[in-house]
Amino acid sequence: MKKARELPAAELSDLSAVRVVSADRAHTPFWRDERVLRVFAQLAFLAIILLLLGYLVNNMLQALSRQGLVLGFSFLSSTAGFDIGETLIPFDRSQTYGRAFVVGLLNTVNVSVWGILFATLLGVVVGVARLSQNILVQFLARFYIEALRNVPLLVLLIFVYAGVFLNFPQIRQALRVGPVMLSNRGVYLPWPIPTETFDDFRLFLLAGVIASAAIWVLLWRRHKGSGPAWPKWVWSAGVGVGLVALGWVVLIAQPPLALEYPEVEGLKVSGGKRFTPEFMALWSGLVIYTAAFIADVVRAGIQSVSKGQVEAARALGLNGAQTLRLVVFPQALRVIIPPLTSHYLNLTKNSSLAVAVGYPDLFSVSGTILNQSGRALEIIALAMSIYLSLSLLTSLFMNWYNRRTRLVER
Repeated sequence: MKKARELPAAELSDLSAVRVVSADRAHTPFWRDERVLRVFAQLAFLAIILLLLGYLVNNMLQALSRQGLVLGFSFLSSTAGFDIGETLIPFDRSQTYGRAFVVGLLNTVNVSVWGILFATLLGVVVGVARLSQNILVQFLARFYIEALRNVPLLVLLIFVYAGVFLNFPQIRQALRVGPVMLSNRGVYLPWPIPTETFDDFRLFLLAGVIASAAIWVLLWRRHKGSGPAWPKWVWSAGVGVGLVALGWVVLIAQPPLALEYPEVEGLKVSGGKRFTPEFMALWSGLVIYTAAFIADVVRAGIQSVSKGQVEAARALGLNGAQTLRLVVFPQALRVIIPPLTSHYLNLTKNSSLAVAVGYPDLFSVSGTILNQSGRALEIIALAMSIYLSLSLLTSLFMNWYNRRTRLVER
């Protein structure tokens, strides 16, 4: 027969201690058990919060009832009765408040998306320049960061709007910078317009998108998410671009898109795409303001990478640009992305300052609806919910991207 293994004295003492603790817990009354008390405290705190919220909601409903008002969103189907100066979808005063809310939401999303894109590009450039070996470049980048971070955004927006874009020449004396036209009525850019063959070209565009997605999914399943990522991007993008190029070649007799240039005709400009002074002031103000914060984040992320990584890259024969792109930035992203998400959220929420320059964003349109309908509570709740949803969607995407780019240690 096998002899039972004798446990060391240390393990015997640990087992004895566990038995003693278990016995104590078994004989401890529930009103003295720490686990029960911890759960009870949390439930009590939750009950207090719910009671407080219930009191506030009941008080609000009673106040509305005394004024003859009923809480609800049926007013959104009422006629708006006002125009909106800048829209991405058709709108006129005969349409509803709900449609006006959609117009304001699209304007907010439009300026936020373009603001995030260009603020990121400018912030990365300034952040890299902040670490340049050139003294002048480093000084200019540092001055930009320190100056913009210490100027209130509202002051900056008013200065850009009233001091820059409204001071451009009138239409007849409009400035031309290449194909771009600048006047106090806005910025005019050359813009592609569809021709008669564009409907046929849409089929090639749709086929390119579907083929790119299919190639990506097939390669991802084949590699099971492992291995280098560039072949998937190269093949999927190549197939999509190839189909679009094929459609352009097939329709080359009459290209599906024609570039239209802005031209002055009397007191107006025909052709091209117009960006109003209000949009340009808000967009440029958000970009140059947020880029200063992003630049500092990029600078900190780059400096978090050890010098040994840079020296190893140089030893392998990589130049400065290759070292930054292939070695430094992939490792710096784990430090850059979390605070970068906060600045993206700030840019989206700061777009509500559009009311200062007259751009009809969500907050501005909500204010007009509030003044006409008197539904302050519903409108404020709806606007807050929309801003919350935009912030949560941005955070969701950035957290997903952060999980894909973070370094996994073994």
